[in-house]
Amino acid sequence: MEVLITTRILLAASLLTFAAPAAAQQGAAGEPQLTSQTTRSGGPLDPAQRKLTFHSADLQIEVLPQTRTIQGIATLHFTTTEATSALVVDLDRNLPVSAVSIDGKVLKSGSWSNPEGRLSIALGRTVAKGRKLTAKISYGGMPHVAVRAPWDGGFVWSTTADGQPFIATAVQMEGCDLFWPCIDFPTYEPKFVDLHITVPRGLKAPSNGAFRGVRTLKDGRTTWNWHAKQPTLYGIALNVGPYEELSATYRSRFGNDIPLHYWYLPGPGMEAKARKLFAEFAPTLDFFESMIGPYPFGDEKLGVVETPHKGMEHQTINAYGNHYAKTVWGFDDLFQHEFAHEWFANQLTVGNWDDFWLHEGTGSYMQPLYGQWRRGDATYIAMLLQSRAGIRSQSAIVAGKPQSAEDVYEAKGGRGGDIYTKGSWTLHTLRGLIGDKAFFDVLRLAVYGRTDPRPGNFKPLFRTTPEFISFVKQVTGTDYQWFFDVYLYEAALPALVRKHEGGMLSLEWKTPRNKPFPMPVDVLIDGKRTRLAMTGGRGSVAAPANAHVVVDPQSKILMQSNDIDAFQAYRAEQSGRQ
Repeated sequence: MEVLITTRILLAASLLTFAAPAAAQQGAAGEPQLTSQTTRSGGPLDPAQRKLTFHSADLQIEVLPQTRTIQGIATLHFTTTEATSALVVDLDRNLPVSAVSIDGKVLKSGSWSNPEGRLSIALGRTVAKGRKLTAKISYGGMPHVAVRAPWDGGFVWSTTADGQPFIATAVQMEGCDLFWPCIDFPTYEPKFVDLHITVPRGLKAPSNGAFRGVRTLKDGRTTWNWHAKQPTLYGIALNVGPYEELSATYRSRFGNDIPLHYWYLPGPGMEAKARKLFAEFAPTLDFFESMIGPYPFGDEKLGVVETPHKGMEHQTINAYGNHYAKTVWGFDDLFQHEFAHEWFANQLTVGNWDDFWLHEGTGSYMQPLYGQWRRGDATYIAMLLQSRAGIRSQSAIVAGKPQSAEDVYEAKGGRGGDIYTKGSWTLHTLRGLIGDKAFFDVLRLAVYGRTDPRPGNFKPLFRTTPEFISFVKQVTGTDYQWFFDVYLYEAALPALVRKHEGGMLSLEWKTPRNKPFPMPVDVLIDGKRTRLAMTGGRGSVAAPANAHVVVDPQSKILMQSNDIDAFQAYRAEQSGRQ
């Protein structure tokens, strides 16, 4: 990277002199505590927030490892959709606001309040509908420290083996307001975010979007500048460390050049490991572009950064903390999963967290699909079967009503895990039902809004489960609502009741609340394959009393299994004894 020597850029004087309380400077996990408002991401909007369109943000953030604090100035641009006299954004109250200006006019102290993590700014006038509104907010303090990132979000303050700062953020569950003022709701993505991240001498700050240069300040600190287009709100991330960088340019099958970057921690043997992971970037990218469509952010970068936490789909700067683990499948499944989210989370973003499975179920399905692409059908089925015992089916994965991320992921009943495994298996079953061409056309419609995506002919989209279901009907010409009613909107899996007597094999689907489920079933009778249409949920075929019968021999259908139920009960019993 080219280093640009410039004059020092000063943050607000009040922020530069901020000092965290001595007792708090340890930055213990889970501290400072969060309000319930800040903990929820995607919860109900304030009425004043509904009167705004969020256009863009300019974020100047200095990271101070010694005190485990941050100092920031956020310049936010809005357009009013209704007349309003207040500007309401979300910001953790642990980051006190020291100054606010609206459209360049400095507001008096007392013009804003933030008792619970929802910052309310009195404009002092009524701003008419359709007017542009710019807020400049100076804030700073000790951000919340993650207990177990990325599942419990916040800052991760760590150090390298030689004692240098190694810092990351992961805020999917709690949201963007953990370190910058935003409207913490999925559909309030800005058109772009400019980031200016200032870090101590010798450290680097890779972040979202396209690199716009690094400035070296007089005292040796550096400010790293990035421009990200329409980023997911939780996808904005800070990463700070003494990174080394691997880079290359990839010519895609669509003819465009995509920058590839990996930032990793140096150390004995680390470059060799980093290069092996970096070698996976191009074939993985080719898989996604072959099976789904163009990489959505090719004019910015494919970026990955090593982090002290496991991983997260931070747009164009995916977090990677898998320690270069090996799998029997021949690829790094965590890297592949997080990269899948560039399509299924960052390009296709849910409009409501109730549809979380569209991110995680589809993202999880991409691992066995990649296994099939690399090594064939046996690997595909083996990877799916490996995950099957993880499906709990204790609650529906879609509630059909607005939810926060916490509602979905942390609610009792196993929904959080099932959005991955049950979501993946639902897609596998759908693919077998409607066929490959229709299945992948549905995915492309969901991701790009069209079945013929090319670089430059699509934009990021928000999607819901009903929209996904409608795409299946649009592509196939058949209403498959019955399929999704059972798999997504009910907890229990469909059960296949079998009766083999009188020279006949009879099958009948049993579903929660007796919902229709005409799922065709393949059976092997003494090695001969027959497909039963299961019209009305029932089907039968001649089968001698001594015939060897195998139902669903290729494991095409997600259904209740006595074997898996017994295994899960055994594991629960063993866990209780430990």
